[in-house]
Amino acid sequence: MAFTFFFRDLHTIEHAVKNLVPLVQGRSKIRIWDAGCANGPEPYTLAIVLAENMGKFGFKNVQIVASDIDESQDFGSIVSEGIYSEEELKRIPPEIFTKYFFPLEGKPGFFAIDENIRCRVNYVKHDLLSLNPIDNNFSFILCKNVLLHFQYPERIEVIKMFHNSLSEGGLFASEQTQKMPVEINHLFKQVVPDAQLFQKI
Repeated sequence: MAFTFFFRDLHTIEHAVKNLVPLVQGRSKIRIWDAGCANGPEPYTLAIVLAENMGKFGFKNVQIVASDIDESQDFGSIVSEGIYSEEELKRIPPEIFTKYFFPLEGKPGFFAIDENIRCRVNYVKHDLLSLNPIDNNFSFILCKNVLLHFQYPERIEVIKMFHNSLSEGGLFASEQTQKMPVEINHLFKQVVPDAQLFQKI
């Protein structure tokens, strides 16, 4: 689904980052998969929150793979360029906006995201229903824009794929409306009571 915006469902992302940072401390490579990234607001929001909580040295080890089926064929170039209109950025807190976004020369009303954030996010076209993961050994998988569009059995299979793609003790977050299917409850434990954030068992 293409609809999303910067700093959407910040509550879940902040919970995830709070639990992820101590989990990955000291690792030379911190791999994250944002599945269903649309045109990039979610993975860039996650990257910004991580940057705010990890410090410059730790954040350099973060690699976020952002994937989407991209039926419009536009998402890849938008995510790679990291350029957004002022309208798309209006929900960002002012202090974050001025720190991480800069006016685009020669294109009034458009802003480019800070290069230190942009270079942490890489886009890959991917169909989750193929049930073939883009890779494995992820410390965190975020999927908040897609699962509600799948049939119940499809959700189960996709989440099982995520489980297999996580490193030991890795985290998984989904949209607030999507409870963990009872058939696969045994694969995860819920980390906090007020967000759909889970840890791999």
